[in-house]
Amino acid sequence: GKFGLGFIFHMVFLVRHSQLSEENSFRGRTADYLYMWIFGGSFLLLIDFLFWYTQIAANPLFLGPSLAFMVVYVWARRNPQVRMSFLGLFTFNAPYLPWVILGLEVVIDQGGSIFDVMGIAVGHLYFFLEDIYPRNSGRRLLKTPAILKHIFDAPPDVPLEVHQ
Repeated sequence: GKFGLGFIFHMVFLVRHSQLSEENSFRGRTADYLYMWIFGGSFLLLIDFLFWYTQIAANPLFLGPSLAFMVVYVWARRNPQVRMSFLGLFTFNAPYLPWVILGLEVVIDQGGSIFDVMGIAVGHLYFFLEDIYPRNSGRRLLKTPAILKHIFDAPPDVPLEVHQ
């Protein structure tokens, strides 16, 4: 993408919803948060490679907006009860936020962005595999590697024995 108002919106939404995700659904789970980024980045790179290989895109794509949309999508789906307002004009529930942003970009840029749709798709895949599928099947397909948990998550508090 090019630098402009759309890029600024993406970065603002990325920073805001990344912070909200870290403070809420990923609180105390730094490794899981990093794994979400690794998962999203890997899938977006795979899509980028497929676009290049099939000559849909002649050059590799800048995937920053896609990563931003992935984070916004995951936050929005994990917070369905949050009510949001768009410039005071109308209110909606958080799960519609990615679509509202996409609609705003269509109005501002006079067209939609494949980057945003890619981010929504990868965010949906992560949300499905991490939240929906385990709840319905009792099995987790996405598991944060133990090495990431060992490096980034604090060890559980071990009660100290008191000798008298």
